[in-house]
Amino acid sequence: MEAPVAQRLDDRLHLRHGPIDLIIGAEGDREAAFRAAWDRFRTLLPELVAELPLLRRPVGDPATGTTARRMVAACLPHRPVFVTPMAAVAGAVAEEVLAAMTVCRLTRAYVNNGGDIALHLAEGHGFRLAIAAPDGRDLGRVDLSHDSPIRGCATSGLGGRSHSLGIADAVTVLAPSAAMADVAATLIANDVDLPGHPAIRRSRADALQPDSDLGPRMVTTGRGPLAMAEVAQALDRAAETARAICARGLATSVALFLDGQTRLVGETHPLLLRSPCHA
Repeated sequence: MEAPVAQRLDDRLHLRHGPIDLIIGAEGDREAAFRAAWDRFRTLLPELVAELPLLRRPVGDPATGTTARRMVAACLPHRPVFVTPMAAVAGAVAEEVLAAMTVCRLTRAYVNNGGDIALHLAEGHGFRLAIAAPDGRDLGRVDLSHDSPIRGCATSGLGGRSHSLGIADAVTVLAPSAAMADVAATLIANDVDLPGHPAIRRSRADALQPDSDLGPRMVTTGRGPLAMAEVAQALDRAAETARAICARGLATSVALFLDGQTRLVGETHPLLLRSPCHA
């Protein structure tokens, strides 16, 4: 396994180790926070690798490491829906590094793990975050204040780092934690779908990636043109899933995007969207 790497980017810190790629910002005791982030980051990937067999199985068994425990805790409330702790890995990693940083005196801090973001806000401070689709398209902004319960943001959909069972351009979730946002975004994006539609191309996950935690499940590899009514049907299907997740307190706000149509679920006031909203 290659060694972890740290690089300063002006007032930010870039940490990379294998598939983990973090951009970190902090205000306050920045240098101490960056040292704490690096100290925690250096052993994080080997800890996860040691538990990979458990983390790739359907959630249920307890984990040992602190990051793995965050993953399991975020996924457990979604049972009996099929989900493995890997659905929360990016958010949980961001949370774990941020937790190490916040022992320092900070007014604001964030850890961005490929678009899954853990946030720290002291009283009187706020954040404005950009929402981007997995392919990089700008979808809008999120305004957060200290008084908001939201401390995590995640986006899932086609074109991201992980396979999806659905066809969403993007599903962005705001939640009390980054790990919670990560798994909710994954599950809601899976349900933006038109099962059996001839324009949607699918392959077995384990044929694309032999060690995939999704096993033989069919993941989306591409899709052709859809009628406006079909887009609406796919979004409405997943919006029901989003409402159920928000009603249980597992997410706060959800924005779903597909072919120029949007659905908003939950507390929508933090979301400032560029694409038209069809409620």
